[in-house]
Amino acid sequence: MTPFHLAIPVADLAKCRQFYADVLECREGRSDTHWVDFDLFGHQLVLHQKPGYKPQEDLLSNPVDGHDVPVPHFGVVLEWDQWESFAAMLQSKGVPFVIEPYVRFKGQVGEQATLFFLDPENNALEFKAFRNMDQLFAK
Repeated sequence: MTPFHLAIPVADLAKCRQFYADVLECREGRSDTHWVDFDLFGHQLVLHQKPGYKPQEDLLSNPVDGHDVPVPHFGVVLEWDQWESFAAMLQSKGVPFVIEPYVRFKGQVGEQATLFFLDPENNALEFKAFRNMDQLFAK
């Protein structure tokens, strides 16, 4: 699989840079005074500072499995062990979750672990893992 590229606007580049580097432990790549590239589990995430940008204050959500899933959101599908380690790291750093780590469809086709949290600009992120990666698109 090839990496995706996602560029998002931010108001406070310094605060977001610190979050992605120190909290999420993403390696910083090329950068300039108004943008920063990050390695997000092998994918390219770019933060672009936009003067006057107003982060979304009221999150939109969609009900899924009794949770209010924030939309829009982005993230990465990780290997199961990698997801467990990442979730534990986030918990150890006191990252507040929108949706705490949990397992959906336990023992069924498409069993998956998921969690949601917000970055400093209220961008919703989801990280998930499938017990069997061959079932990523299973019905």
